[in-house]
Amino acid sequence: MRRAECGLAGLAKRLPYTAALYLLPWLLAACGGQPSRPLESGVRTAEPAKAPVKMVRKANVLQKRGGAYYKDDGPGDEFPDNLDEIPDAQPRLEPLHRFANRPYVVLGKAYEPHASLRPHQERGVASWYGKKFHGQPTSIGEPYDMFSMTAAHPTLAIPSYARVTNVSNGKSVVVRVTDRGPFHADRIIDLSYAAAYRLGYVDNGSTQVEVESILPVGATTMSYAQVMPAPRPARAIVNPVERDEIELLAARLGSDKAATSSPLVSVMPTAATASASLRGVFLQLGAFVSAENAESLRSHLLRELDWLNEEIQVNAGGGMHRVHLGPYPSRVDAEKVAERIRLALGYKPTLVAR
Repeated sequence: MRRAECGLAGLAKRLPYTAALYLLPWLLAACGGQPSRPLESGVRTAEPAKAPVKMVRKANVLQKRGGAYYKDDGPGDEFPDNLDEIPDAQPRLEPLHRFANRPYVVLGKAYEPHASLRPHQERGVASWYGKKFHGQPTSIGEPYDMFSMTAAHPTLAIPSYARVTNVSNGKSVVVRVTDRGPFHADRIIDLSYAAAYRLGYVDNGSTQVEVESILPVGATTMSYAQVMPAPRPARAIVNPVERDEIELLAARLGSDKAATSSPLVSVMPTAATASASLRGVFLQLGAFVSAENAESLRSHLLRELDWLNEEIQVNAGGGMHRVHLGPYPSRVDAEKVAERIRLALGYKPTLVAR
C-alpha cells in the first residue's frame, strides 16, 4: 500500500509549474510538521537535560539557635528551590579518617571517638550551623556544605552515617558525620541547615532528637575496623606531651567542677614555634593530634563565642595542635574570660602560661 501523501503536496501537483515553484518552501515546511513514523526498535530518544538547581532569594532573618542569637550566622539569603527534596545521605563503606578519630581534649573535657563503626544510640538536643561556615573545611577535610545532609558529632566515627529523628514531630533524616562538635554541655549533635530544615526546627534553633548510628549494607564492626590499623594499648601511643594534655586534663575533670579557679599549667613552645609565639597567660580550649580537628574547633568556637575580643590561635608543637585564646595581661583577666566561657558552654578552659 502506498503511503498517504501530504495534502498540500497533492495541491502542488494541481497548480501551475511557476506557482508551485514559488510555494515550494512553504509546502515543504507544512509537510515537515506532519506526524512521522515511529522510531525503529533499539533507537533511544535523548533524555531531557536536567534543569540546574535554582537559588531562590529569601529575606535574611537572623535565626534563633538554642535560646540565643548568634552573630553573622543563619540560613543565608539564597536557598535551593528544592530544599524540601534534598535526599538523605546514602550510607556506603568508606575508610575512616586517619586523624579525625583520635582522642582529643576540648575545654578540659576528654573525648575518645569511635575507632570503628559500632552501634550507637542517644537522645539529646540538636542544633544547626549555617552560612557563616559554608565552604569552610570540616574535620574530615571536606568543605562544609550547609545544603547537604551532614552533621558534626563529638565521638561518632568520621566518616559514618546516622539516622536523626526529631522527637517532637517524628521526622527523620540520614546524615553523614563529617565534623566534630558541638562542644556545648547541653547539645549532642550539630546538623547542617538542610538536615535541620527537613526535621522542621530551623526557626527554633534546637530540638530534642534521637541519634542512631547506621552500618552500611554488608558492613560489620569487625570488617569495617579492618580498614584501620589495630589499636595499640593507650599508654603505648601516648607520648609525654599527649599524656600531659590528654590524660592529666581528663583526670582533672572531677576537680575542675569543684575548684573556684583553674590551675595554671606551663606549656613551653618548641624551638620551631617559640619565635612566632606570643608569651603570657592563655586559655587552652583544646588539644588535638589532628590539625583538621583543631581548625574545626577554632571555627566552631568563633561561632559559639562571638563576643570574644582575643584571637583564637592554633599552635603546633610536640606532635600536638593546641587551640589557645589570648594572651591576657594577668591570670585574673584570663579567669574572668574562662568563667564566661564556662557559663556559655558548660565547660571551663585550662589556664596555661608560655
